[in-house]
Amino acid sequence: MAGQRRLRLLGRLVGSGAQLDVKRLCEVSAEVTGTSGGGIMVTADDVPAGSICSTDRPSAVVEELQFALGEGPCVDAYNGGRPVSEPDLAAPANPRWLAFSGPALDAGVRAVFGLPLRVGAIRLGSRNLYRDEAGEVSDEEHADGLTMADIVSETLLVLQANAPPGTLAQELEVGADFHYVVHQASGMVAAQLDISVGQALIRLRAYAFGNERALSDVAEEVVARILRFDGPGERDQAL
Repeated sequence: MAGQRRLRLLGRLVGSGAQLDVKRLCEVSAEVTGTSGGGIMVTADDVPAGSICSTDRPSAVVEELQFALGEGPCVDAYNGGRPVSEPDLAAPANPRWLAFSGPALDAGVRAVFGLPLRVGAIRLGSRNLYRDEAGEVSDEEHADGLTMADIVSETLLVLQANAPPGTLAQELEVGADFHYVVHQASGMVAAQLDISVGQALIRLRAYAFGNERALSDVAEEVVARILRFDGPGERDQAL
């Protein structure tokens, strides 16, 4: 049964004659789960690198919010190593993602689902799916989603295996949003405060959220050396 499901889904990916690329993985993942759209978030050393694809504007907003805020279904799915679902963001049984939910709803997202991407012990990221109406996916759609997560994970590894050492596969960069300025700023803040890059990203997010500013704007000021995090009192707040 599992083998038949896998073959059926692979047929959806390549049987239409469409080119098999990252965008196609996003589209088929949404189609087979009966969702409105979705995206793929990848990580490096347990730090979110960014989104390599999204199917539409709402899914892009979901990806951006999760990166900027550090919370949401993809974040929980990656950290917990298990599927995460919220069938009704507007009226959740257990409220969570307090910063994420409002903007996601404003973007037309009503239900969200996150599935981890992994091959064995290798954690690659997570897959985000959303619906513009409240409701859980069916058991069959859930099973298809899990199988698609395996296919996506294996495809990402194959694509990256062909890239020169120390570089990212070209196929993964097309249409991706890796927030390079944020990662550069995280490295600078890590050096200023003598903390890890992951902790520095958290510090940047907290500053942006606390000052009601876009994370990318804060990062640009750090890179331009307009803003520093190692001034009086800053070091204690960051640790």
